[in-house]
Amino acid sequence: MLSKKNGLPTTLRSRNEAARVSNEELFFDLVYAFSVTQLSHYLLDHLSLLGALQTLVMWFAVWLGWQYTAWATNWFNPGSLRIRGMLFGVMLLAMVMASALPGAFAERGLVFASCFAAIQVGRTFCMLIAVGSKSPLAPNFRRLLAWNCVAAVFWIAGGLSEGPWRLGFWFVGVLCEYVAPMVGLVFPGLGRSSTAEWTIDGGHLAERCQLFVIVALGESILASGIAFGHHAEWHLVDVYALLVGFAGSLAMWWMYFDTSAKEATHAIEHAKDPGRMGANYHYTHVILVAGIIVCAVADELVIGEGSHHAELKYLGPLLGGPAIYLFGNALFKRVVRGFLPQSHLYGLIALAVLAAFASHLTVLVVGTLTTVVMIAVAALEAVVRRRAWAAEAH
Repeated sequence: MLSKKNGLPTTLRSRNEAARVSNEELFFDLVYAFSVTQLSHYLLDHLSLLGALQTLVMWFAVWLGWQYTAWATNWFNPGSLRIRGMLFGVMLLAMVMASALPGAFAERGLVFASCFAAIQVGRTFCMLIAVGSKSPLAPNFRRLLAWNCVAAVFWIAGGLSEGPWRLGFWFVGVLCEYVAPMVGLVFPGLGRSSTAEWTIDGGHLAERCQLFVIVALGESILASGIAFGHHAEWHLVDVYALLVGFAGSLAMWWMYFDTSAKEATHAIEHAKDPGRMGANYHYTHVILVAGIIVCAVADELVIGEGSHHAELKYLGPLLGGPAIYLFGNALFKRVVRGFLPQSHLYGLIALAVLAAFASHLTVLVVGTLTTVVMIAVAALEAVVRRRAWAAEAH
């Protein structure tokens, strides 16, 4: 619920009622649909270990920009003019950053790094000004701003460097902003934060992550449709390849939304330490969504290169995408339910067995088998959860 004072939206969200995702936030997410598309295309054009590492670092940057903004709009009211301006400013910078992504490790490295640094530092600075110096949240934002500034140094240094130095500097920058919250944003002279101080609305945070998963799955559907449309003639094998990609996307949706997404809101809101659980919840999604992005690349390969021999560079996305997704989804369910689902472990084992002989198959056959694994995991998970719900009801 967006709080109001004298008929106008106030800066902070009200905690008296559950917060709802606003139209401003939905509009903001559109630029991240573009970012996800850029990432999958970059990986498709750079199917190598170096290309995978570069894509990984850029994905971390994209996710950090979105994740920190999701936390900001959990605390602050996007309907207020000040926060709305901050949100749209971040959106513009994110769009430029996404546009520079294909050349981030070439001629546009400094543009990419500068936009990311401006997003992180600028957003936190706006939050600190908006909350005021006497707010209980102010010390937390000061520590966060300090770490944003430290990370920005490495990002700018990487933008000014070339080759391995750029990748190294940016990797350190990523670590600064991922590890700092894990240690309470401890910073010399500024103290340390406790997750108990991170008052959050669990329902809002869960819904924001769910919407990003939809954005990423949309990229998977989009990639399949575009690749299929590029065929001059649609033969039966092309239609089959499209169905394989669609079935894989459907299985990923089913695994996430059918059995666990609704439980997440309740789990965060009723946790002893909602701030810590919310942070862990976000950390699992960076892995989960990365798996969806890699699966989108695999879908394009299945439709566009289905008849080709499954070379090593193709096996990375074909097997890696589903494996990353299953691993991330398993961690997500571990956070929500408190235990790892056996169905996902079985799926990972099946993918490992497939990896032993996949190099002797075609891209289409490997894609088919990985989709079968994903469907089997989704089906097994659904059956197990429904039996558990039926037992609880009785």
